[in-house]
Parts: sequence; structure tokens; C-alpha cells
Amino acid sequence: MASLNVSLCFFFATCAICEVTRRASKALLPAGTYASFAREAVGAAQLAACCLEMRVLVELGPWAGGFGPDLLLTLVFLLFLVHGITFDGASANPTVALQEFLMVEASLPNTLLKLSAQVLGAQAACALTQRCWAWELSDLHLLQSLMAAHCSSTLRTSVLQGMLVEGACTFFFHLSLLHLQHSLLVYRVPALALLVTLMAYTAGPYTSAFFNPALAASVTFHCTGNTLLEYAHVYCLGPVVGMILAVLLHQGHLPRLFQRNLFYRQKSKYRTPRGKLSPGSVDTKMHKGE
Repeated sequence: MASLNVSLCFFFATCAICEVTRRASKALLPAGTYASFAREAVGAAQLAACCLEMRVLVELGPWAGGFGPDLLLTLVFLLFLVHGITFDGASANPTVALQEFLMVEASLPNTLLKLSAQVLGAQAACALTQRCWAWELSDLHLLQSLMAAHCSSTLRTSVLQGMLVEGACTFFFHLSLLHLQHSLLVYRVPALALLVTLMAYTAGPYTSAFFNPALAASVTFHCTGNTLLEYAHVYCLGPVVGMILAVLLHQGHLPRLFQRNLFYRQKSKYRTPRGKLSPGSVDTKMHKGE
């Protein structure tokens, strides 16, 4: 139980530090710089640090701490609730940034800035989290620090099946995101947190259900078991394809690339009035027929 308390303190401290950093950067930086870079970098760091600690609980907790799947899934749900509330509009996910670009909601320089911020934030969180594990504040951290140099791949299936799993998770996530984008925060955040928890339960045993290239790169790309190209196919190409399919299904087209709707017929805004013909027009038609 002591190890669980240390992990809970780690989650609380990570979210608190990131929230302070987020508010300070919002107050000190220009609005554009905060929205495109600082907010995304801090959100990605918060997400990556919590994901790394959660991975310790998932992999070592059942046999070293006696943690059951009900506790672990509850923690995943609560963490994504906190992320959704505190992110202040950040996505911390490259596929969401690419979706905004394809939907003509963000420019190319803005998208590239977000992508670089997300990668840098996730990598910084990985380095800081490993430093925290080295303090060996709990038995789980001690074991993790000993195993950190020889981490195993999170891909526990074939590359093709892994691509399908990550693509399917990304597809359902983005489709839900598009359907809920105009909903109130009080409904959108719990719904997405529940969806992420369900996908973590179903797809976790195969690929760990990242559906986030920046997060996967910081957590598993350096681990042995697969090549960098295989990781890129599963955790980058799969999610990008899943996101594109979700946008196509929701919109019928990719607004950035073409305007023609492939799936849905657009109804005209103007309707031709269908009134009764006047007697004069009927007589005219009869004379023309003669």
C-alpha cells in the first residue's frame, strides 16, 4: 500500500507542478505562443509523466503490490478526468493537431509548432520521471529503476495487428472527439475519459493503447524487442490513418485537401417553392399544348 501512496503523490505532484507552470506561462507569454507551444508542451509532459508512472503500476503492481485491474482502470479514468479538466484546451496529441490542420482549424506553422512542443514535452517528462524513479521512494520505483535500462516493448502482437489496434483506437477516439467537440465540458470530459479507459482495457494487452505518437515515442521507442521502423508503423502510421478515416466518416471529405463530399449529399440551402398553379398559368399551358 505504501507504493500506491507514493504513486498517488507522484500523480498529484505532477499535475500540480504542470498546473502552476501552465498558469505562469499563460500570464507571462503572448497568447499565441502559449496556445501553440507552452500549453501543448506542458500538457504533453503531464500526460507522459502520468502514463510512465501508470505503466509501472500496470506492469509491476499486480505481483509486487497486489493491485487488481479494477484499481488500475479506476486510476486511468480519474487521471484522464484530471487531464481533461486541467489541459486548458491542449490536446497533447499529434493526431489531434493534424486533425485540426486537415479541418482547416490551424495553419501549417501553428501545427508544426504544436507537434514540436508535444514531442519535446513528452521527452522532457520521460527524463524527469526516470530521475524521480532513481530516488527509489518506493519498492516499485526501486524495481523500475533497476529495469529501466532493459525495458521491454509494449507491442505484444504482430506489427500488422498492432497497426490495426492502434488505428482502431484512434478512429473511435477521434470520431468521439468530433461528435463531442461542441458539447459542454462537464459531458465531454467524462465521456472521453470513459472511452479511453475502455480502450485501455480492451487494447492494452496488445499495444498498451497509446493512440498518441508523441506519448508512444517517449515510452517505448527506445525499448528492445522491435525496430524503430516497426514502432513507427504501429504507433505513428496506424493512428494517422485512423484519424483520417474518422475525419472522412464524420465530414465526408478532408477540408484541407478537397471540398467534394464523398459520403454525404449536401442539401441545398434554397428550396424551390411548390405552390398551386394560378388559373392564368394553367390556361397558358393549355394554349401552348394546342
